[in-house]
Amino acid sequence: MGKMKIHELGHVVLYVTNLELVGDFYRDTLGFREVVRQWPIAAFSSGRTHHEMLLIEVGGVAEHSARPTPGLYHIGFKVADSHEELRAVYKELKEKKVPILGTTDHGVTHSIYILDPDGNELELYADVSDEWKRNPAAIGEEAKPLNLE
Repeated sequence: MGKMKIHELGHVVLYVTNLELVGDFYRDTLGFREVVRQWPIAAFSSGRTHHEMLLIEVGGVAEHSARPTPGLYHIGFKVADSHEELRAVYKELKEKKVPILGTTDHGVTHSIYILDPDGNELELYADVSDEWKRNPAAIGEEAKPLNLE
């Protein structure tokens, strides 16, 4: 077996239809700190590293299938440290009229699923338990409904 080891997920790159529209969403709606925007790219960071999200404008029309196909399903962003903080995020998303697909209690995390302007699914979550540190199988718990109203 080789010695290579992934240290962490460094960044995600998305091709987008409109850099201004999608970039403004990640900066103004989700609160990502914009590091640089110089057409055709925009880079964003939470402060953990130089950039965690990079957008590249390619134009066109975003295409998504109603049926799951192989490929990227969603990107998860930790946005809170408690259920109460996530409830405040939920309220803010509703006020900003962001399309909310649903909410889920995953045991160790509580999650809100939304769409960005190009229809990419995002999971905004709060870590609500550190049980996974003692029992890694805890991340496979059966998902339950979550009420954030």
